[in-house]
Amino acid sequence: MIHNYNLSKILKTALSHGGDFSEIFFEKSDSTQIQCEEKRLEKILAGTDMGVGIRVLYADKTAYGYTNEISETSLLHLAESVAQAVQGKKFEEDINLSNRTPSWQNKIQTIPAQVSSQEKIKQVLQANETAWGYNTKIRQVSVTYRDHARQILIANSKGDLCQDDQTYTVFVVQVVANQEEVTQTGYEVVGGTLGFEIFDTTPPEQVALTAAEQAIRMLSARKSPAGRMPVILSSEAGGTMVHEAVGHGLEADLAMEGLSVYQNKIGEQIATPLITIWEDKTVPNKRGSFVFDDEGTPAQKTILVENGVLKTYMYNRLYASKAGLPSTANGRRESYKYRPIVRMTNTMIAPGKENPESIIHSVESGLFVKKMGGGQVNTVNGDFMFEVTEGYLIEKGKVGEPVRGATLTGNGPQVLKTIDKVGSDLGFGLGTCGKDGQGVPVADAQPTLRIPELVVGGVA
Repeated sequence: MIHNYNLSKILKTALSHGGDFSEIFFEKSDSTQIQCEEKRLEKILAGTDMGVGIRVLYADKTAYGYTNEISETSLLHLAESVAQAVQGKKFEEDINLSNRTPSWQNKIQTIPAQVSSQEKIKQVLQANETAWGYNTKIRQVSVTYRDHARQILIANSKGDLCQDDQTYTVFVVQVVANQEEVTQTGYEVVGGTLGFEIFDTTPPEQVALTAAEQAIRMLSARKSPAGRMPVILSSEAGGTMVHEAVGHGLEADLAMEGLSVYQNKIGEQIATPLITIWEDKTVPNKRGSFVFDDEGTPAQKTILVENGVLKTYMYNRLYASKAGLPSTANGRRESYKYRPIVRMTNTMIAPGKENPESIIHSVESGLFVKKMGGGQVNTVNGDFMFEVTEGYLIEKGKVGEPVRGATLTGNGPQVLKTIDKVGSDLGFGLGTCGKDGQGVPVADAQPTLRIPELVVGGVA
């Protein structure tokens, strides 16, 4: 770590040619990945990466550099190099750093680094054996275990000194099944800011069975009908809808640069009063949780949309300064090699009051979406298209036979205004969100939702 370095001197050096703000970001990452494919271990990787990034903000612009040569001399040289990008009045004030105390702490029960590689491999092989043994129609199985321990230290010219230890563990099983000319895939992932205790509540065999059952079940599914129809999104679908169709459009950089359908709409009704959307970095053990963001802003819960009214955007330090507002702790970066940008964390639609079963019973005929797949969204106009990886027909108010090949096409703002039933449940999804060439861990969540009419792609 760099505690013993003269961080104040480095920060002042970065501002020696002017600027409004300087920052040092130190990161040390230890990671392990184990992957099994074709009934054999394909990858067993472990590594450590460590480095420092230095940033200067000036006139709404950013100068950034990084190095993995960590010494006080090399950091002073880096600070001087970054400073050369700025032309302004030299910073003359003293910088007195003081530790910021986090408002909460994420608890890890079993630190992955304290678990042997043999034990990690055992979990992978158990899942692999379970998936292959489920059905003779299974053709491929892929099992991946990953853990990532991240230590960060952030010091800035405002006098803040912040530290955070973050632990991520993810376990993924993907199964491919085939019958005649039909091939289907099952996918299940568990994880979050957790340690090896992830397997205490969700054994590897359970993850494998869920993925295998989905692949086999969808083999017998008929092709999805097409057309406009009522759609119910299960809470088990995770928050793909809120993340893609809504969340990205509420990121301040997109909203303030004219790249969001929600630009200039603070205070306006953008959704039905049934919809409240928030960002909460303090949900224990979720994949988007932390105690400080990558700019040293303390984690917090931010209400983005309340009873349908847009209250605020997600901000990092740069765009908060442009808007004259405090950061919402949404400044994130993939590693020390990247500058922080506005990113989602744990984004969710708040639960409502409806019984999820009664929502299903309210639809005579339609589509029930249990799991969402990939898709795309145009943040400028809100149009989206998502794949449905596990869907079922709704017949006379009950979930009926499975269907495959369904897609959902619509417009985010329009869907938000037409949702007419919100369940009392809440289901989380997890993943890695990509933006501007960076990937960061995120989670998203939603309750059961009823959309009265949506375009479903399938077979006409």
